[in-house]
Amino acid sequence: MSEVLAREETAGEPRPTCRRVLRLPHGRVYVRAACAVLLLGLPFYLERFWLQAGLFAMAAAIGAIGINLLTGATGQLSMGHAFFLAVGAYGYCVFAADGSDGLTGLGLPTWLAAVLAVGVSGVAGGLFSPIAGRLRGAYLGIATLALIFIGQHVLFNARDLTGGFNGRDVPPLSLFGLTFDDRETVIADVPFGSAEKLWYVGLLLLLAGALFARGVLRGRPGRALNAIRDHRIAAGVIGVPVARFRAGVFVLSSMYAGLAGVLLALIFQRTVPDYFGITLSLDYLAMIVIGGLGSVAGAVVGAAFVSLLPQLLTHYSDALPLVSDPGTGGIAPGEAARYLYGAAVVAAVLFLPGGLVSVAARRRGRPNPGEER
Repeated sequence: MSEVLAREETAGEPRPTCRRVLRLPHGRVYVRAACAVLLLGLPFYLERFWLQAGLFAMAAAIGAIGINLLTGATGQLSMGHAFFLAVGAYGYCVFAADGSDGLTGLGLPTWLAAVLAVGVSGVAGGLFSPIAGRLRGAYLGIATLALIFIGQHVLFNARDLTGGFNGRDVPPLSLFGLTFDDRETVIADVPFGSAEKLWYVGLLLLLAGALFARGVLRGRPGRALNAIRDHRIAAGVIGVPVARFRAGVFVLSSMYAGLAGVLLALIFQRTVPDYFGITLSLDYLAMIVIGGLGSVAGAVVGAAFVSLLPQLLTHYSDALPLVSDPGTGGIAPGEAARYLYGAAVVAAVLFLPGGLVSVAARRRGRPNPGEER
């Protein structure tokens, strides 16, 4: 009886109607849109120094995303990242140069030379991938360290390809009839040189590289890579081909490094062997530790920190205590930068295991900073 009365009472109540709820975009959408507009407009206002510093940070971020896929997501230590940057940089020069400087050059279209240089970096990584698929930890780190010594020997001695100690000039990129050199192109009464033109190329490459890596990490390959990192034997038991995934991510990381090397060559406008040494590989490891292992955003943040710090110290060395030009009694800006981000690495390991991006993740209430890739 009570059930019948209850049904009658509820039958008299008006039924809820379906209403369309309009959801406003999240605040982060507006922030990202504002950042995009700001980045697109910076070449109209910034000096050449700041644009080049930003370009160096973009190139470093592309390379850092690559090594974060290998080391942060898969747990494979690599000390040879600088070798693949050199392959990309010098490969572009060989493919794009016309040989008028007496060095080997194929004279291909520069856009094709850039694509082939990235492909050659991937091939170089593929040749080493059988070793990368079977070694792990410190053993892989020592094996990849040999790539640096081999690369330095080739860069200094294969003079027909690399120009030897003095390096070689980098042909400017030409795309859609626009040449990215120092010849000025006036846009909205603002003269655009090589730095201003390359700014948009760097933004496009960084965006494409970040989105692709984020898709990899958020999909099934990313879950497989994390499983290999966390427990290799358990990953194999559940059906993950461990050796194949390790080899594949090593090739992908090498291609990211090759792309970063091409962009660096275009920014420097000259490649020299000394730049692609062991110090550069250590810089990239510092980037991903400071920014956050296994996170695309962490790779970008760490790359900006490590690449911009020495340039800022050099620019403001006159106003900073204890920092001065080499040979003047103080600490050189490059040395001071390494001291600072060396301390940052120690601080990140001790107090911020998730890197700098973990701070933002905690403020958003996320337990794992690696979720935001």
